[in-house]
Amino acid sequence: MTRIVVTGAAGFIGSNLIKGLNARGLNDIIAVDDLTQGDKFRNLADLQISDYVDADDFYDDYANGAYGQVEAIFHEGACSDTMEMNGKYMMQNNFATSVKLYQACQKRGARLLYASSAATYGGSDTFREEPAFERPLNVYGYSKLLFDQRMRRECGNEFHRAFAGKTMQVVGFRYFNVYGPREQHKGRMASVAFHQFNQFKAEGKVKLFGEYGGYGAGSQMRDFVFIDDVVAVNLWFFDHPGISGIFNLGTGRAQPFNDVASSTVNALRQLNGQTALPLEQLIAEGLLEYVPFPDALRGKYQCYTQADLSALRAAGCNHAFADVQTGVTSYVKKLAQQS
Repeated sequence: MTRIVVTGAAGFIGSNLIKGLNARGLNDIIAVDDLTQGDKFRNLADLQISDYVDADDFYDDYANGAYGQVEAIFHEGACSDTMEMNGKYMMQNNFATSVKLYQACQKRGARLLYASSAATYGGSDTFREEPAFERPLNVYGYSKLLFDQRMRRECGNEFHRAFAGKTMQVVGFRYFNVYGPREQHKGRMASVAFHQFNQFKAEGKVKLFGEYGGYGAGSQMRDFVFIDDVVAVNLWFFDHPGISGIFNLGTGRAQPFNDVASSTVNALRQLNGQTALPLEQLIAEGLLEYVPFPDALRGKYQCYTQADLSALRAAGCNHAFADVQTGVTSYVKKLAQQS
């Protein structure tokens, strides 16, 4: 029996990973999380796990040999609030805990597949997994970058080649803008598509930031990646234990926020038997509205992100990613079924 641990198990990506593992018939899964926010239980309620362990207990217990032989740990547990300014809390949660887990995995013979972030690039305009382009804009991005740097040092600078076989597999995924089911607990950190779905249901329109950073209204661009694709790439590396490294996990295609908004509104219109409308008409009819860019985000906001997938493709992962229209339409249909 293959035993797997998922930290952050009741979170957005963690719970979807368990769903993906369950679909393969893998059910001996130890779910690790902090359920202080009790409604996150909903993300686990329909999944098959063998045990649940509180995050406060897991890391020391695992380092001390509890839980038997674990094949792999998917480490999604972290503080993911990019607006959190308590650096002491962030570094303890995202860096120190991850280092302890890495060391325990090497000692216990478990593979480590962990969540990094595109926030490591911050103010950069090139999104390639190289130090020259890593310029975090907040302490969250820095906490993720520091762990990536530690892994490079532990595993050798030729992370992608020399590292393989040197120790147990270690893979860091730099997630770009992930969206999809099971993110309802994330509050302000939930995806644009999730907020726009609820906004349109409540107000009959969606709102986007106006012009900023040299980009027109709603034209700031991000690499939006559907959760099903994130799970598929994680599982591809799970199937290829000889490949280690830090890899971007995005679509490789930046799309404007306007695309997310129009896809969300048109998916809802079609569910109501109405025709899809082009962006200009959505604006003209007041279904899409622009608001001034908030002062609180000035200088801390990525106006453009696009994953460079060269390293991912060179590793042999040829997964085909959904575009915004496909992914958001699928997501909106699921949200509509639940509401």
